[in-house]
Formats: sequence, structure tokens, C-alpha cells
Amino acid sequence: MRRKFAAGNWKMNGLSADLAELERMVAAKPSAAVDTAVCGPATLVHRMAQMGWPVGGQDCHPAENGAHTGDISAEMLADAGASYVITGHSERRADHGETDAVVRAKTEAAWRAGLTAILCIGETEAQYRAGDTLDVLHRQMAGSMPEGCTGDTIVLAYEPVWAIGTGLTPTADEIGAVHNALRDALIDRFGPETGVAIRILYGGSVKASNAAEIFGIADVDGALVGGASLKADDFLPIVDALDAAD
Repeated sequence: MRRKFAAGNWKMNGLSADLAELERMVAAKPSAAVDTAVCGPATLVHRMAQMGWPVGGQDCHPAENGAHTGDISAEMLADAGASYVITGHSERRADHGETDAVVRAKTEAAWRAGLTAILCIGETEAQYRAGDTLDVLHRQMAGSMPEGCTGDTIVLAYEPVWAIGTGLTPTADEIGAVHNALRDALIDRFGPETGVAIRILYGGSVKASNAAEIFGIADVDGALVGGASLKADDFLPIVDALDAAD
């Protein structure tokens, strides 16, 4: 049985004062039946980890150390108390030109440091309009996911790029069709036991008002939440909706 998972991505947001929001989340004590994490900015990861809430980083360099000014290694994130790291987010792919091969290397680096990778895939609006969604996702999975994936070492996050931060979401039927196809692809590549064990999250304008509908879709094991994870009053209802989902 795959455990439900709600992960927040604070992106380039969060100062010391914003830790009060995480403190409120901790105090609310969400259901133990739902795994949760907040992927904060690197400047806050250590302090977040000390607050009693699972924490992740938003990116890591493939190397363990070296002359890479401004970068952060997976080992540094683990040392700061992180348990997860996001790899392959569309904003990294677009803003920093990250290829599938780079994402694959970063995912392997996460494993090297003992972190679970939250690996993101997703199509642009142009690709969606052209009907190329599944081709794009299959190509990204093939290039970004290393061999040896397990349900403990990787979480796959489907985030249609055109839905991130726009308020737009695919229809329930579209999300269901994509997640079903992703499940089949995981089973084909890694075998039935592992393919069924890997969690698939949906991300892209997830909020309290649409969470219940999204979590009612087959093979949606949770969400990677952006803006709505910045405030306890926005994120906790999403966690509650996931807990209530069948």
C-alpha cells in the first residue's frame, strides 16, 4: 500500500519570520496516515528540520563537493537535516537549462546522500495543445529516472508546466489518464512490484478548493504544492483532503 504524500515547495520564498507558518503546521499535528514534507530555501532547511517537520531541499548539485560556487550538494542538505530533495522541477529545467541527463545525475546524487528524490516531469502548454503530453512525459521519465528506482528512493511528481502558478488545472479525466499512463510506464520499466510501489504526485495549482477532487482520482498519491504551501491555513486543508481521500 502506497502511503499518501503531501509535499510543499516554497520555491524562492521564506525568511526567518516565515518559520512561524511551519510552526503552526507542526502544532496542528496532521494525520499520521499522510506523509508530509516542506521543501524550503536552503537558508532555512536546517532550522526547519529542527522544528519537527520533514524537510526537503529544492535542488542539489550532482557532485558531493568541489569548486561549484553557489551550489549545494545533496550531502549538505542531508547534513542540514533534509530527508528529500526536488529534482527536475520545470523551473530548474527552464531557468537553468537542466537536461534529463543532469536531472538523472542529481537524482543519483540524492540517493548517494540518503535522500529521497521528488523527481518532476511535465509538459508545456504548447506540447499539451499539440497532444504531445504522454510522449514528452515518457521521454522525460526515460532520461531522468535512473536505474534502480524503488518506492523508498523516488517519488514521481507530474506537474503540467502550464498549470503551475496559473490557477489552471487539467480536467480530472486528463489527470487520471496521465497518472494511469505513468503507472503503466513505471510497471513496464521497473516491474510490477516496484512500479506499483512508486508514488505519483500531482502538482500544478493545487489548493484547498480542488484538492478533494484531485485526490479522488486513481493513482494520484498526493500532491507537490507550490504557493499554497506557504501558509498553514492553505496547506493544512490540502493535507486534510488527502487524509480523507479513499
